[in-house]
Amino acid sequence: MEIAENAALVVVDVQRGFDEEEFWGPRNNPSADENIAGLIDAWQASGRPVVFVRHDSAKPASPLRVGYPGNDFKPYVEERRGKGGGAELLLTKSVNSSFYGTPDLKAWLDAAGVRQIVVAGIQTNMCVETTARMGGNLGYEVFVPLDATHTFDLTGPWGWTLSADELARATAVSLHGGGFAKVVSSAELIAAAKDA
Repeated sequence: MEIAENAALVVVDVQRGFDEEEFWGPRNNPSADENIAGLIDAWQASGRPVVFVRHDSAKPASPLRVGYPGNDFKPYVEERRGKGGGAELLLTKSVNSSFYGTPDLKAWLDAAGVRQIVVAGIQTNMCVETTARMGGNLGYEVFVPLDATHTFDLTGPWGWTLSADELARATAVSLHGGGFAKVVSSAELIAAAKDA
């Protein structure tokens, strides 16, 4: 795996509101936060760009709504902001894709000549997957470290319910098998970033 010197890490929606289990239900991958932190550290140490994405929900009951403490980044993310040697962007959005946020992610990446992005964060099958799919459609080489994401059990039509692990596997298969992104581990990306 080759990681470009200007590959951007896109950290999606790692916000305090996602710790409210009574709202979201059971989650998977308890090591996600540790792996996300490790990726941020590796990217900042190598001087690569990092994009911090915050979901500003317009739903009045959402734990991610503006003005509510859950809208804030988790402490380990907040304390890392502004610490790297590379470019950094704070992007806000109110939909699933980070490419529909403010400021314009594609314009920012293209201005810096970035062609590779790594998409990590919350939720695996929602904003991470949507951002990765759009990135692939827009022509970027996209990597998704599955162990640096997590999601929650979800009920869909006809009472169908999938566990968080089942949803994460479905996302991984769709992204990787469908050619939208390469699904990898955070350790592989960290090693590749150090070797570059």
